[in-house]
Amino acid sequence: MILNDVCELIIDTEHKTAPNVEVGIPSIRTPNVGKGRLILDKDIKYVDEPTFVQWTKRAIPRKDDLIIAREAPVGNVALVPDIQLCLGQRTVLARPDKRKVSPSFLCYYLLSPKMQHKMLSGSGGSTVAHLNMKDIRNLELEQLPALPTQIKIASILSAYDDLIENNLKRIKLLEEKAALMYNSILVNLKETRKVSLYEIADIQMGYAFKAEEFNESGEGNPIIRIRDIPNQSTKSFTTQEVESKYIIEKGDLLIGMDGEFHINEWLGQKGYLVQRVCRLRSKDPFYQSFLWQALIKPIKFYESTISGATVAHLGKKHLEQIYLHIPDYSTSDMLVELNQMRHLKINLSHQNFKLQEARDILLPQLMNGEIEV
Repeated sequence: MILNDVCELIIDTEHKTAPNVEVGIPSIRTPNVGKGRLILDKDIKYVDEPTFVQWTKRAIPRKDDLIIAREAPVGNVALVPDIQLCLGQRTVLARPDKRKVSPSFLCYYLLSPKMQHKMLSGSGGSTVAHLNMKDIRNLELEQLPALPTQIKIASILSAYDDLIENNLKRIKLLEEKAALMYNSILVNLKETRKVSLYEIADIQMGYAFKAEEFNESGEGNPIIRIRDIPNQSTKSFTTQEVESKYIIEKGDLLIGMDGEFHINEWLGQKGYLVQRVCRLRSKDPFYQSFLWQALIKPIKFYESTISGATVAHLGKKHLEQIYLHIPDYSTSDMLVELNQMRHLKINLSHQNFKLQEARDILLPQLMNGEIEV
C-alpha cells in the first residue's frame, strides 16, 4: 500500500512565489506547516482573490485535507482547518479518502518516527533536503488499523494538540494585551528619561558557528537563527561549545538582523545565539517587558528604510542610534503587570513543551500498537 492508494488526490502547487497583499487570504508556506497543525499566528503572508483562483486551479484546499512541506521543514504535515487557504510554493496538498483512512490519523501516522525516516531518506539512505512528488505519492504505508481504531488514536493525540493550540491562543492574547498596556503607559507618562538603547540594555551579538557542525539529529546544543525567531522553536543543533554569554534563555528579547528584522521574546528551548541574531536584556529587569514593546516601532522603521544590494542588514550602528523614553516608577503598577504577562507567557510555553514531549512519546507507541485503544 502506498500513500496514493488512500488519497483522492495528491498535488503540488505553483512553482513560483505568489504575489502578496497586506490583507487577504492566508497563503500557507513551508514555515507555516507545523507538526499536525498549521502555524497561523506568526509570519503569515496573504494573497488576493485573483491570485487565489490562479493558485488553486487544480484543487481548492478544504477542511481535513493535509498539507505536506516539501522543503524546510521537510516532511512536516498539518491538517487544513475550516478556513479558506491558499497553498504557497513547495507545499503539497493531499486529500485523504475518508472511506479508507481518518485524515487526522493519517496526519499523525505520517509524523511518526518510522514514516518521517522514510520521507527524509533518499533512495541511498542519505538525508534529503527536498521531497519529490513521485516519492510522496509512492510513499510506502504499513497495514493501517481499522477506521474505528484510527479515529480513537487520532482523538488521543488531538487532545494534546488542542491543549497546545489553546495555550498558543492565550499567549497571543497576552501579547495583544501587552501592546495595549504599553500604549496606555505612554499616554499616562508624567516624567521620562531619554536614554540610548545601550544605556538601558545589555546587547549580545550572535556567534559565528561553523556551518559544517550544524545538524538536525539533536546532537549537541540547540542553535537559534533568524528563521527561528517568529515561531520560537528550532530543529537545528551544533556540536560546537562556546562561551556562556551566547546562551539564550526563555524570555530573552531577540532581533533578527538580516532581511525581515524579526523581533520577539524567545519562548523556545535554551540554546545558542547564532550570528546575525542579537539578544537584548534590560540592565534593570523591571524594564524587560517594556523594552520589547518600545523597540518594535524603531526596528520596524529600520526594516522599511534600510536597503541593501540583496538583503537588508541591521547593524550595531543602527542600534546605537535608537533612543527610548523610559518611564519613571509612577507607572510601576503597569510595568509590573507587563512583566507578569511575560512570566505567564513563559509558563504557558513551558506547558506546551511538556505537552509536545508527552505527545511525541505516545505517537510511536500508539502507531506501533504498543498501547491498545
